[in-house]
Amino acid sequence: YGRNLVVVDRWFPSSKLCSHCGMLASKMPLDVRTWTCDGCGTTHDRDVNAARNVKAAGLAVTVCGAGVRPQRRTPGGQSATKQKPPRREP
Repeated sequence: YGRNLVVVDRWFPSSKLCSHCGMLASKMPLDVRTWTCDGCGTTHDRDVNAARNVKAAGLAVTVCGAGVRPQRRTPGGQSATKQKPPRREP
């Protein structure tokens, strides 16, 4: 379909990273559905904020071809990678 698949690291802090200023909230229990950033004062819906951050991470990988987060040093840790679609022969 002419699309690119970008896989974002499962530990990417998409829901607690402010999509407006980039500040990372230290702790956020799963029952918190809305929160206000301490850095810029923007109020976020947790799911909408996570969607914005995942989209931005995917676009960064598509443009730069690099990971959006440093690779973890634990076994199996992977950063995001750009998946190229198969080449079509004319």
